[in-house]
Amino acid sequence: MLIDNHNRTINYLRLAVTDRCNLRCNYCMPSEGINFAKRDSVFTIDELCLVAEILVGQGIEKIRITGGEPFVRKDLMVLLRHLTTLKGLNDISVTTNATLIGPHIDELKQLGINNINVSLDAINRGTFEKITRRNQYDTVHNNLIRLISEGFNVRINFIVLEGQNEQDILPILRLMKHYPVSVRFLEEMPFNGGSKTFQKIKWDYKAILAHITEAFPNYRKLESPATSTSINYQIEGHKSTFGLIPSFSRTFCGSCNRLRITATGDVITCLYGKPKANLREMVRGGNPREKVAQTILATLGSRAKTGFEAQNEHEKVFDKSMTSIGG
Repeated sequence: MLIDNHNRTINYLRLAVTDRCNLRCNYCMPSEGINFAKRDSVFTIDELCLVAEILVGQGIEKIRITGGEPFVRKDLMVLLRHLTTLKGLNDISVTTNATLIGPHIDELKQLGINNINVSLDAINRGTFEKITRRNQYDTVHNNLIRLISEGFNVRINFIVLEGQNEQDILPILRLMKHYPVSVRFLEEMPFNGGSKTFQKIKWDYKAILAHITEAFPNYRKLESPATSTSINYQIEGHKSTFGLIPSFSRTFCGSCNRLRITATGDVITCLYGKPKANLREMVRGGNPREKVAQTILATLGSRAKTGFEAQNEHEKVFDKSMTSIGG
């Protein structure tokens, strides 16, 4: 079992398989893109399998595959097949922009990988294309509907962006009311390659809730696990639920149970903090299992208590794209 220096059990790993993405969402990276990691500095699939094995052996029970966009890796399914064989790993999930998942939906279902988070920040075509800077609306829409129809546990992640997509908050709730999905609204975080900095946001989780409940006054709060990052609700008459993730307000730090490992091997114990170690050369050297396991224990022994504390590790906090951090 992994326990950090604040007595929090760490059983959830967000494992990035790439820093590359086929979209250029304007809150995530500059329009010209970023300097993506060179191929030889990114974990191979075999190395990712090994890292996963080691951490599951240490007590990780849930792994979420992230990116970049995970499905830009043509060998991703090799990793996912391997993860399904690991004893003690009870939950495998994927976060995706749903542009490339289509050909893999059948196998994902066969493997029992049913938890899919779809990043979708607009339901209107024009807004979607403006935010993503790409023409993938139909593909995303079709794959989303297929995932829902095939019975996947779909959660839509919608980052509320001031001046860009507020007008889509209510329409996406109306559209999804007939489907058993969760629409989760995230506060904006300024991880966008350093092109924007700010100290506060207009659309914090309280403002988002007020906006929704003014239009849908009949709603109830749902019970959520203690480690949940989202505060969850259901509107009367809706099959869907909606959640609020205070990613900027950071109200959930006290129960944080997650660890991040980037595609290049950085170990990140808090999204707002600096990397604490790098596993790549350990994995590629001798005796990797012992070295990686010891490094993970060491990093968790000096973990920041909150995201606000971790933020103090930086001189300039938001100097990386979210795609290189691992989501």
